[in-house]
Amino acid sequence: MERIHYFIRRLLLVIPTFLGITVSTFLISQFVPGGPVEQYLLQMRALGDGASGALPSQSIGEAQRAALEAHFGFDRPVMERYWNWLWHNRMGMTVYSYRYTNKTVWELIRERFPVSLTFGITGFVLSYLVCIPLGIAKALRNGSRFDMVSSVLVFIGYAIPAFAFGMLLKMLFAGTVDHFWDIFPIGGFRSDHWADLSFWERVHDQFKHMFLPVLCYVIGNFAVLTLLMKNALLEQIGQDYIRTVLAKGGSMKRAVWGHALRNALIPIATGFGGILTVMFAGSVLIEKVFDIPGMGLLSLDAVVTRDYMVFMGIVAITSLLALLGQILSDFCYVLIDPRINFEGES
Repeated sequence: MERIHYFIRRLLLVIPTFLGITVSTFLISQFVPGGPVEQYLLQMRALGDGASGALPSQSIGEAQRAALEAHFGFDRPVMERYWNWLWHNRMGMTVYSYRYTNKTVWELIRERFPVSLTFGITGFVLSYLVCIPLGIAKALRNGSRFDMVSSVLVFIGYAIPAFAFGMLLKMLFAGTVDHFWDIFPIGGFRSDHWADLSFWERVHDQFKHMFLPVLCYVIGNFAVLTLLMKNALLEQIGQDYIRTVLAKGGSMKRAVWGHALRNALIPIATGFGGILTVMFAGSVLIEKVFDIPGMGLLSLDAVVTRDYMVFMGIVAITSLLALLGQILSDFCYVLIDPRINFEGES
């Protein structure tokens, strides 16, 4: 019953936390210079100066600015704008983008959603499938040559920024340097003739486009997850209950796989909640390097072009999913170890 009350409180706390995140972000975005009003005024001045005096830049004054502010809703109080964005415009999802004037925010997000979901889930699953077994192997062979060599490789991978690693992979395997292999495409999500391919040709084409970016996604979390798994398992192996199992005649294999491993997975469970945000996660720089039309690249374009509505829509969805993901992580704690008591009672 205490756990049910805890999760109910956590769900209720999502509301004020979400409001705090979106209010602060909305206020900052409204007062950052270079917004849609300023951009339209610059375009009008550019057209006026190049139109042989048909629309001279001197004639663009307060009247045009006031009209543009009314068009974009900047003539209203900021909290009224926020309420319209939150409630009437469904977190801005029904508002048209400032840059893509013929598409709403939700239409833009829906277009990029499958791309980011594909890369996000693939990288997320591969990270855990590789790092957890590797961490277990390193813990069981602690101090061996395998442990030392793998640690060197892990730290080398961790020291290389993911986007720099991606540029290196493109240079070596995407044909950007003539004397190296041209194995993978230089970028993009799929080939232009995707619709004309057969099923297995599509699988092959998708694999070739995803291999290098997913490798960059995995390398970013590789060292942290591997060492976290190793250290957590080593800590559990040194606990008294493991010595008790061995003293009662149990084998080391049974002590590790039957008792220590389950407790060692508890710190790893902190990342399980990230499964809710994998479709909006990913690296902006990786998507930029490989020209992947995902959510990261969309958010970067929104920031650069001051497309506030698109940026706020991404912030709203990612923050909401991140808050729910934290609750999911706590739920994973309970599944791994039912003895966990979030109430703090002994």
